[in-house]
Amino acid sequence: MTDYGHATRFISNLERSTVLSRTNETVLVSQKGTMGWGPFSVTLESVTEIRLTPFEKMQSRMISGNMKKYNAVTRLIPEGTGTRIVYHVVSVPDVWIPPLIGRVLVEHETRERFRQLLDEILRRKALSGTR
Repeated sequence: MTDYGHATRFISNLERSTVLSRTNETVLVSQKGTMGWGPFSVTLESVTEIRLTPFEKMQSRMISGNMKKYNAVTRLIPEGTGTRIVYHVVSVPDVWIPPLIGRVLVEHETRERFRQLLDEILRRKALSGTR
């Protein structure tokens, strides 16, 4: 979930993802990608600060970019033999997107991104031979 330097390999709509700096608790990431479909596609660029609390949560805050606001929290909750991921985002685009379409678009893109992330996690797990 934190392999930002290789994210373009498994997130299809991500054109660039570069780690600018990393400490034990914080990662500064520059990304460029697209969101949407057809006439409702927009290019998103950002520099985001991600605070890591290992095995518990990731808090993301946009430092700069072409959105008015972006803050997200990803929580990892142990559940049975797996982990539930709870994601909450507050984002305000810098371009006008029709309200009903905007919400559907963000939900679709978020689900797709997490599906691709899950596919990559399972692929890496299979390669490692762990259960």
